[in-house]
Amino acid sequence: MSEERYPVIFVGAGPGDPDLITLKGQRAVKEADRIIYAGSLVPEALLKWANPEAEKFNSASMDLKEIVDSMVEAFNESKRVVRLHTGDPSLYGAIFEQMLELDERSIPYQVVPGVTAAFAAAASMKLEYTLPEITQTLIITRIAGRTPVPEAESLASLASHQASMVIYLSIKQIDKVAAVLKTAYGEDAPCAVAYRASQPEEKIIATRIKDLAARVREENITHQAIIIVSKALETRKKGLKSKSKLYDKKFSHEFRKGNSER
Repeated sequence: MSEERYPVIFVGAGPGDPDLITLKGQRAVKEADRIIYAGSLVPEALLKWANPEAEKFNSASMDLKEIVDSMVEAFNESKRVVRLHTGDPSLYGAIFEQMLELDERSIPYQVVPGVTAAFAAAASMKLEYTLPEITQTLIITRIAGRTPVPEAESLASLASHQASMVIYLSIKQIDKVAAVLKTAYGEDAPCAVAYRASQPEEKIIATRIKDLAARVREENITHQAIIIVSKALETRKKGLKSKSKLYDKKFSHEFRKGNSER
């Protein structure tokens, strides 16, 4: 009888705080015999959940073939393999190319979602991206760099909607980003930069678009940061004109009958 083999598990490690990994992800890490983690982004603090005897490989210096070969080798040896990615693996995680390689080898795999930096930053800032009659859309994107962006999804095109926007992987092009945002939202629009959200080194910089690039340079932020622009950023000062219908006493829904009396 052949030995049991286990599916490779892609786990979203979350934004950096070891306690923000999901329980399912934490359990997978604890049970893993081999962990291949994105060491350039995943803090080693996440490895505190791992079995001390587990094999740990930092993929920062590995190419795709080396990563896949390591997963295949461990799978064939009936080891439990965890591929630990930062944030949520579905966002800029480069997991699809790894999954295609596993598909070609008929190796099963699973994906465990994680908390992405946009939501960790919102929690730190006590921010709601979608406010009634202010903004009901959140766009997550990046500016074109060494990795191109489809023309229809250019930052300028998306910014023209003036929705809440979180921009990943673009802090090194802060001047270009600021110029695009200035045209779309106006130079006095509120924005923020979240550096290493949820981690001990977390830094949240609230500013205006006209000062965005200068503040980023002043704080010497060059990586692991997201840029946030949203009308919701200044709603606490201006006040909320419209509230959610969900808790309006006059609003009826499946679980409550509205009361029109004052």
